[in-house]
Amino acid sequence: MTKEIIQTKHAPEAIGTYSQAVKVGNTIYLSGQIALDPESMQLVEGIEAQIHQVFKNLKSVVEASGAQLSDIVKINIFLTDLSHFALVNTVMGEYFTKPYPARAAVGVASLPRNALIEADGVVVI
Repeated sequence: MTKEIIQTKHAPEAIGTYSQAVKVGNTIYLSGQIALDPESMQLVEGIEAQIHQVFKNLKSVVEASGAQLSDIVKINIFLTDLSHFALVNTVMGEYFTKPYPARAAVGVASLPRNALIEADGVVVI
């Protein structure tokens, strides 16, 4: 098995012992992205801004792998407050078109750096 590590400066640097994404064959596994601005490495403020930043970060990593957001087949969303789920749906509609990827949304007690949202996914090209 050959693994290719995907890295881009257009998404936040990994803040732990992981890669932004790993490609194996025609599948790319995206690490979780929180709403860090890639230049400042600081969280953006507000839930809507955080949702947008998470999708921008995922998009940057996906594009660095040579794929597009439309190639995501599964996305996992983690929210510290599930009352924001409708807003996630609205914002996600700005980044994805039908047919949408499979998705899970999970309420969690907390996320790194006190982020309000995190998302990861699987891409197949």
